[in-house]
Amino acid sequence: MRPKPGTFTAHSATAALLSLAATTLVALPGVTAHAASPLANTLYVATNGNDSDSGTLSAPLKTIQRAVDLAQPGSTILIRGGTYAPTTNIQLLKSGTASEPITMSNYNGERVVIDGEGMPYTPGEVGSTIPRAQRGAIHIEGEHWRLSGLEIVHGPYGVFGVDTSSNVFDRLVTRDNYESGLHLQGASSENQIVNLDSYGNRDPRKNGESADGLAIKEGSGSGNVVRGARLWNNSDDGLDFWMFDASPILVENSFAWGNGFNRWNLPDFTGDGNGFKMGGNGVAADHTVRNSIAWDNSAGGFVDNNNPGRMKIDRCTAWRNPKTGFNFSRSSSTLTKNLAVANGIDASLGSTSTGSGNSWDLGGTWSFVSTDPSTITGPRAADGSVPPSTFLRPGNGADLGARI
Repeated sequence: MRPKPGTFTAHSATAALLSLAATTLVALPGVTAHAASPLANTLYVATNGNDSDSGTLSAPLKTIQRAVDLAQPGSTILIRGGTYAPTTNIQLLKSGTASEPITMSNYNGERVVIDGEGMPYTPGEVGSTIPRAQRGAIHIEGEHWRLSGLEIVHGPYGVFGVDTSSNVFDRLVTRDNYESGLHLQGASSENQIVNLDSYGNRDPRKNGESADGLAIKEGSGSGNVVRGARLWNNSDDGLDFWMFDASPILVENSFAWGNGFNRWNLPDFTGDGNGFKMGGNGVAADHTVRNSIAWDNSAGGFVDNNNPGRMKIDRCTAWRNPKTGFNFSRSSSTLTKNLAVANGIDASLGSTSTGSGNSWDLGGTWSFVSTDPSTITGPRAADGSVPPSTFLRPGNGADLGARI
C-alpha cells in the first residue's frame, strides 16, 4: 500500500504558510529578474487553459510541458495559481543562454503546486531503481533556467537535475516527495539554490536511507551555491554532498533540523539523520559552510562523513544533536567561531582538523538568548529571506555561532 504523506506534529501548524513562501523572483547577482507583466516572449499556463491556445494571459496553455516545449532562450513561462497533476514528469531538456535564460515562475505571487502523485515510482518497489529520465516531478538536463515560486510535491524526487549548470532555483518548496526534495548530480556547476524549503521527503524503496532535503551528489562542478535553505523532517539527511568530487560548494545562512526520524513507519528504517553531511566515501572536496544551524537531528549536526578535504566551517551552531555537533575527524578542515551545545559530543576534530575561537576552545558553560525556533521555522519574509531572530545566540553576547 502506498504510504500517505507524513504528518509532522512539530510544524504542521506552519506547513501551509511555508508552502506559500515561494512568490516572486528575487534579483540575484548577475541574474535579471523577469517581471510578471506581458512580454512578447511570455507564455502563460493555467489549470483552465488549452494547449491549442496561444499561451497569452487571456488564452493560456493548460500544461506546463506544452509551455516548456514552446519556450526558447529568453522566454518566460508564468504559471497561474492552482494544482497541476501531470502523469509524466516535466522535462526541461532544452537550454537558455547566459544572456537569455528561460524563466519558469508562478504568476503574480499565486500559489502553484506541481503534484507528481500520479507519476511512476511514487513510490517505487522496495529495492527498485528509478530510470534516470523519470527521476523528478521536474527533471532538468538543460542549462540557464530560472525556476522560482513553485511547490513540488509527491514526485519520484521533487526536482532532479543531472549534467545541468548555470541555473537558479529560487524560493522553491519541495515537500513530501518519494526521494530527495532537490537533487543535482553529474557534471553540474554554477547553480544557485536560494531560499529553498525542503521537508517531509522520504524513500520507501530504500527504507528511508536516501531521501534528503537537498542532495548534490555523485558528480563534480565548480561554483555551486546554497543560500538560505531550510531542510527539515526528511528521512535521511538535511543536506548531503555524497561523493561530489573535488568541487567546493558554498553553503551559507541555512538550517537543518528534525532529519532522520521515521515519521512514516517505514519498515527496517535506515535514515541517517545528519543536518549537514559534507561528502563521503573518501572523496576530497573543500566545501565551505558558514552562518548555519543544525539542531534536533537524529544523529549529527555538521559531519565530514569521510570527506578528507580541507573544508571551512565558520560561525555555525550545533544544538541538541544526539551524536556529534561538529564531526571533522576524518578531514583536514578549519573550524572557526562555531558554537556547539548539548550534543552527544560537541566536537570531534581528530588529528588533522584545526580551528580557533570555537566554544570548545573557549570552554565554560553556554546559554542562549532564545531557544524558540518559531521565527526561523515560520513564514519567510516578503523577499524570501528568513526573518531575524535571536535563536541560539550566546546569552553572554560572545562573538561566535550563527547570526540570523
